[in-house]
Amino acid sequence: MSVVIPVYNPGKYLDPCLDSLLAQTLPAEDFEVLFVDDGSTDDTPARLDKLAEEHPHFRVIHIPNSGWPGKPRNIAVEEAAGEYVQFVDQDDHLASDALRRLYEMGHRNGSDIVIGKVASNFRGVPHGVFKTNREKCDLTNAPLYDSLTPHKMFRTEFLRENGIAYPEGKRRLEDQLYLMQAYFRAKVVSILGNYTCYYYSKRDDGRNAGSTRIVPSGYYGNLREVLEVVQKNTEPGEFRDRLLRRFYRVEMLARLSEPSVLGYAPEYLDEMCDAVLPLARDFMHDGVHDGLGALTRLRSTLLRAGDREGLVKAAAFAKSVTGAARLEDFVWEPDGRIALTVTGRLVHGEDHRPLRFVRRDGRYYLHPEITAGVLPDGELLDVTDDMGEFKGEMSLRNRETAVEWPCPAEFTVKIEKAAETGSDEDVYEVVLRGTGRVTSEAVKGRGRVSRGFWDVWVPLRGLGLVRKARLGADRAPQVDAKCLPALLGTSARPVIPYFTDPYGNLTLDVAGRAKKLAAHLADRPVFRMPGGRAELRLDVFTGSASGSYPVELVVTGADGTSRTAPATLRPDHGRAHLDVPPRVPGLPAGTARLSVRLDGPTAPELELCEVPVTEDGRIRLDRGDLPQVDPLLVRVVTVQRRRASVRKVLRSVAGPIVRRLPPATRKRVRRLAARL
Repeated sequence: MSVVIPVYNPGKYLDPCLDSLLAQTLPAEDFEVLFVDDGSTDDTPARLDKLAEEHPHFRVIHIPNSGWPGKPRNIAVEEAAGEYVQFVDQDDHLASDALRRLYEMGHRNGSDIVIGKVASNFRGVPHGVFKTNREKCDLTNAPLYDSLTPHKMFRTEFLRENGIAYPEGKRRLEDQLYLMQAYFRAKVVSILGNYTCYYYSKRDDGRNAGSTRIVPSGYYGNLREVLEVVQKNTEPGEFRDRLLRRFYRVEMLARLSEPSVLGYAPEYLDEMCDAVLPLARDFMHDGVHDGLGALTRLRSTLLRAGDREGLVKAAAFAKSVTGAARLEDFVWEPDGRIALTVTGRLVHGEDHRPLRFVRRDGRYYLHPEITAGVLPDGELLDVTDDMGEFKGEMSLRNRETAVEWPCPAEFTVKIEKAAETGSDEDVYEVVLRGTGRVTSEAVKGRGRVSRGFWDVWVPLRGLGLVRKARLGADRAPQVDAKCLPALLGTSARPVIPYFTDPYGNLTLDVAGRAKKLAAHLADRPVFRMPGGRAELRLDVFTGSASGSYPVELVVTGADGTSRTAPATLRPDHGRAHLDVPPRVPGLPAGTARLSVRLDGPTAPELELCEVPVTEDGRIRLDRGDLPQVDPLLVRVVTVQRRRASVRKVLRSVAGPIVRRLPPATRKRVRRLAARL
């Protein structure tokens, strides 16, 4: 494999890229790194040459400055020795296992293109592309057109045989031209969606590629070339319309939408519209227009009519639209997932009123107060066909790395009569109700999430808008008591759900990024288990797959002396149990204080209880004032423990015998044992 990196005066921003290349799990002898230095004027050329001397799989090609990454990439593809080339930008970086995983997927499928999941802390990411792994797909059956950045893996001979090359020199949208040509020619495209391969990193000097303001005439002249590629490679019909609609929505109407259009000077707005409108007339016919979401379709109507003031008004309204999500319930499930019940709406304005609709003659229209001043007097925006397109989703997003994972969620869409409308008209609103399940643990197609802060988001879709809402600031009263810290996984680690201060948004602290178990248990009850074992039950959730978690027990005697001992929190019927030693040698008679260090040897202790100590140093939990676990739960736990003991004995005694039986008999015996 060949990793291709155009380089020009990167300075410190090259460091993460280099570190990630040196950290790859793919053996160095299996890939090369081709730096194409585009006439850098800083110390980059000497630095790269030194790296190439130190690392035999690094190569450097120096060329006179071309001013744009197209020519360096073309030269690198010509020089590449690898079966595949992976494009990387100088200020981005790869995950450590990215090259190995990408190559293995491409090699087993004979892929022409392999797209790895990306994350970004400053630019939009097409999360829909990466919802699942796709071993083999193409432009007709996967939303590849939503991913038009070059940071992908291409089969080298595929590029050469098809003459796919970058236009050279300074220009815009060269990536889109390159990718659309490649997608149309690719027989097999693979998508690696269950591992984040590529990280876009925001530069603190604001000089990321694409951050400069566009010159409309040049930009849309370059877009015309891309649209011509679409037309050349498709027949009239829905497939062509779907592709064109993407460019209309993203590259054309989005630049006449919020927030950017609200900051345009009148002359620049005129310049933008004058450049966009010819493309709209030449390529975006009614089939493309009619398939847009309602508010995007409204923008298209205004553009076609030359109503530039209307475009600004529509953008001002759309900017005021946000997502509102109420957390109705929070439930830890036995498998370690959190079931979150949610009610969601699109709202607008400073007072966050729900979007409202009027119904006339069986059809729904956006409320006239919204479109007043945008549409001609008396004209309404028909959204009947859009009402079924509302959708709710749920995701977990790492606050620091920007890695985002979709979570399974099911929402119902209800059109409900609006209350207190102050009007005789039939006024309605759309309400989404559903449940999503989030987890820090491994699920099919994804490993455990990394240590860190993971925020819960609820994207709400409707009328051509997507608004992501945080969850938790508006929540039902019972939620806080259910929001228990947890120990999850066979190699148990703490997962602490909490509500941020001051905004009250739901976040998971995974593996002790900053939050402490002790702090989140300080006001929660501690119970004692009855019977002969000195055992405490803490308000820490444990799942069916949770393992034990090492802690340190602290016993402070009546003389003020503390004694520590290693201990374990073990899962037992949904909670963590702590065994207390029945006797501590040298502990004076009187009252002792039990505490536990849950967050490491230097972290604050969690005070558990005070207990009597007898003359011989015995700790008498049964004589303290701790509440006892509910008797029904005790019976359930006792039965489970007995069954576990029986299973253990059966496995050790009967296991060797059963394994010698014929397969059919062995199967019957195991079914019987399962019933017992």
